[in-house]
Amino acid sequence: MRERAEGLTRILICRTRWRVALALCLLAATPCALAQTDEIQVYNAEINAPGQLNLTWHNNFTPTGRALPAFPGGIVPDHALNGVPEWAYGVTDWFEAGLYLPVYSRTRDGALLFDSAKLRALFVVPDAHDRGFFYGMNFELSYNALHWEPSRFSGEIRPIIGWHLGRYDLIVNPILDSDFDGLTKLDFAPAVRLAYNLSRKVAFALEEYADLGPLEHLRSGSAQQHTLFAVLNCGSGGGSSLEFGIGKGLTRASDSVVVKLVLTHAL
Repeated sequence: MRERAEGLTRILICRTRWRVALALCLLAATPCALAQTDEIQVYNAEINAPGQLNLTWHNNFTPTGRALPAFPGGIVPDHALNGVPEWAYGVTDWFEAGLYLPVYSRTRDGALLFDSAKLRALFVVPDAHDRGFFYGMNFELSYNALHWEPSRFSGEIRPIIGWHLGRYDLIVNPILDSDFDGLTKLDFAPAVRLAYNLSRKVAFALEEYADLGPLEHLRSGSAQQHTLFAVLNCGSGGGSSLEFGIGKGLTRASDSVVVKLVLTHAL
């Protein structure tokens, strides 16, 4: 009897392990929702002149988006407004320092939330606007509320590679996001911009923002985030500019419609 009971116990334990393993596999195979962002912009390696301070106000609104948060306790993207004032100071002709404060959200329920604060260091080739080929590298460090990201600290590495081709600009930002939990877990979120410059002050562009998942295991196509934006850029001689864009999600993991507005003013 004792041997029979032990045999039944082993069978039950084995079955339980297989059920747990199956559940984990199913969970891993389920496309995970992707987090929101405060900044939807492709970096072009242009920075403030040394000693110049400016303010850029980022805002994005999701009129039609995902009805579930990216993680338990997170913000529901649908009808959420996200934004942040970005304070940027030109230190040299190749280095600009930035502060994002405060990152905020207004949820679809009307709650106003403080989300995060970020520091940034942007290194670029000098006079990028006047070069045919230009490049740079941006680093960010964030301190997050846990409804914004599931980790208290996160970071971004954003390479900048671009070409001025007559009236056209082609810029690539192969972004890597990190929760500081290992190099293989870096999240690959590339952004691309193709712009036509009607003049030095007005440009029309197509921008594509993606989140392909961690480098160690990129998500399948339908589980990736891909959003295509039509963008209008307008500038003025006084150091002010406006960027307005409407984005359409291209996969079921993306928000269906996102609107962005970026206002910049030299202080």
